[in-house]
Amino acid sequence: MTAPSAAYPLPRAAAKPVSEGRSVAWWGIVVVIMTEATIFAALIASYFFLRASAKEWPLGGIEKPELKLTVIFSVILWGSSIPMFIGEHAIKKGRVGVLRVSLLLSFIMGAAFLLYSAYDFHELHFGWRDNAYGSIYYTTVGLHALHVLIGLLMSAVVQIKAWMGKFSAERHTTVEVYAMYWHFVDAVWLFVMPTFILSPHFK
Repeated sequence: MTAPSAAYPLPRAAAKPVSEGRSVAWWGIVVVIMTEATIFAALIASYFFLRASAKEWPLGGIEKPELKLTVIFSVILWGSSIPMFIGEHAIKKGRVGVLRVSLLLSFIMGAAFLLYSAYDFHELHFGWRDNAYGSIYYTTVGLHALHVLIGLLMSAVVQIKAWMGKFSAERHTTVEVYAMYWHFVDAVWLFVMPTFILSPHFK
C-alpha cells in the first residue's frame, strides 16, 4: 500500500464552527453597568447609615416623599422593560417593524417617568444643601434621573438606526447593548424607589 500523495490528500474532518465571543460593545456596557451599580450600592448604603444615626427621619421635619404618583410612574418605568424585551427578541427574528414600535413605546414610558421626576423635584420643599437627608436624596434620585435621560438619548439614536434599516436578524448588537443598559436603569429603581420613597413612611 502506497502512502497518499499530495495529489490525492486524505479527506479532512468537517471543521467545527468557531463560536463567536461577545463584542467589545457588550463587554463595555457590562463594565459600565458594574461600575454604576457599585456607585448606587454605595449611595444606598450611605442612606441607611445616615438614617440609622439620626434621631428623626427625614431630618429637619422634612415632609415624607410623595407616594401615590411615584408608585404609578415607577410601575410605568418598570413596565418600559417589557416592550424592550419584545423588541430585542423580535429583531433576532428579523422583525424590524416590531422593534421600531417597541423602542418607541419604551421611550414614551421612560419619558413620562422622567417628566414626573422633574415635576417631583420642582415640588420638593427642601434643597440638597439643607441637611444630610436632602443631600443623599438629591444625589441618588437625581443620579438615577440622569441615567434615565441618558437612556432616552441612547434610545433616540437606536430608533433612528432602526428606521434607517441598520438592524437585521444577523446585525443587532446595538439593540442588545442598549437593552442591557435600559434594563439596568429599571433594575436600579427597584432598589432606589423602596429605599428613598417607601422607607421614610415606615419607622
